[in-house]
Amino acid sequence: MMLASWNVNSLNVRIAHVLSWLEANPVDALGLQELKLIDAKFPTTAFSEQGYQTHAFGQATYNGVAIAHKAQAKDIERNIPGYADSQSRVISATLVFDTLEIRLINAYFVNGQALDSDKFTYKLEWLAHLQRYVSEQLASHKHVVLMGDFNITAQDQDSWDPDGLRETIHHSSIERAAFQQLIDAGLVDTFREFEQVEKSFSWWDYRMLGFQKNRGLRIDYVLVSESLRPALTRSWIDRAPRKWEKPSDHAPVVIELDIDRL
Repeated sequence: MMLASWNVNSLNVRIAHVLSWLEANPVDALGLQELKLIDAKFPTTAFSEQGYQTHAFGQATYNGVAIAHKAQAKDIERNIPGYADSQSRVISATLVFDTLEIRLINAYFVNGQALDSDKFTYKLEWLAHLQRYVSEQLASHKHVVLMGDFNITAQDQDSWDPDGLRETIHHSSIERAAFQQLIDAGLVDTFREFEQVEKSFSWWDYRMLGFQKNRGLRIDYVLVSESLRPALTRSWIDRAPRKWEKPSDHAPVVIELDIDRL
């Protein structure tokens, strides 16, 4: 089984990329972030023609998340229950694989802009509610996956310039503490379960040859509950789509699970 996450930075612009990637990488479920379109404009037919059902939670111009999946899905939730948020940032579904159920939470974390901004205050508030929600899901579901664009570098090794960017947005101690709280709740950073190439990133700025110089950040993650840890066989970042014409500034992140180990 393969699960993937990808911030596509406008699905309208990148739909051909997504469909091409899925054809070459027929994952069982794909979480998409930053759709930048309303639900009525979501290309449901294009996904169904490739064998995927979809659930979307869109928003005009900004944000928006979706899950494309091959398995049956139930108990769809949009946004964080109990938190009144005008932005479309979270969609959750229980995917049913024969007798195995996985609660998939796909999230587009708040960017935050700068530590002294109102947007950062919103980020911290949003993170607190997400942590509550994830803890609730872990308590009520045996297998949980949290994926998406986290807009946080978990550790220094997840940044191209950890010293120069220390205590700036995506690198602050308070953001990293929030990430660690998710881990402490019972989640595993799948990427760090395996030996990885140094300076492995999932996002690169379009400006100043960010990708060509590998001046990037690892801010896209697939975290799994401890119950799924024995099934992990691989976790990687697919840099190939970042080389395509007019790419997203993010690359897909993918995990492979051997559910027979469970």
